[in-house]
Amino acid sequence: MRCKNEAVESGLRTKADDLAQRLAALGSALVAYSGGVDSAYLAWAARQALGDRMLAVLADSPSLAAFQKRDAVQFARDFAIPLEVIRTEEFENPDYTQNAPDRCFHCKDELFGKLAEMAKERGFAAIIYGVNADDTRDFRPGHRAAAQYGVRSPLLEAGLTKAEIRELAREAGLPVWDRPASACLSSRIPYGTPVTIQNLKQVEDGEDAIRKLGFRQFRVRHHGELVRIEIAPEELPKALDPQMTQNFREIFKKLGYKYVTLDLEGYRTGSLNEVL
Repeated sequence: MRCKNEAVESGLRTKADDLAQRLAALGSALVAYSGGVDSAYLAWAARQALGDRMLAVLADSPSLAAFQKRDAVQFARDFAIPLEVIRTEEFENPDYTQNAPDRCFHCKDELFGKLAEMAKERGFAAIIYGVNADDTRDFRPGHRAAAQYGVRSPLLEAGLTKAEIRELAREAGLPVWDRPASACLSSRIPYGTPVTIQNLKQVEDGEDAIRKLGFRQFRVRHHGELVRIEIAPEELPKALDPQMTQNFREIFKKLGYKYVTLDLEGYRTGSLNEVL
């Protein structure tokens, strides 16, 4: 067992060194930053490798939850990572708001287009983002936009998985290392249902309320008049308590939902992709 653990640790060190070398070789870079563990670790690693020759860029739009923006800004401040917040206009694009399965492409197309302009104007040699080796297993149309703009994915290039990134972030003392995965708010809306400011607000308010109840990993899925709440399997017993189900009913009825449901399969990433 010891030899196996040593081999795992050696493999992780090799990947971390490979990442550092790839980042240094870029010369300078803009980092597409969201504050999640992947992009936060990438921004931190880029700061170590490139110093002042990097800039993290956070895209602010209605699909970014307020708490995510707040945490992302605080992390950058705490670790002296240069950060700029820009406004993206994907909600002006009907191809985005109609919410077809390629919605994420139009979001990333908007973001990477703006980053490409910034890179050209300010002399940054590369644009990078935090896709990892596990992300290739799910439907991710945003990767196509990255390819069109020549956006690099150093974590993926170094072969780092989500678990490995979490471990490296933990070793580096980054508080995001065990942060629950949190995609944009639009990912809570089923394909074919238009994405609107109103339904995103319902989702965000609902998730804020569930967070205040002490839950850590969950999603609020918007299905018109019906809300489907996904809670991590290990937290489901707490969610199934009669008093807690009453709390859910009160919260979501006030937000305008007629039907309040708890998904017995629990939280899982990309559950809305199951219909594809």
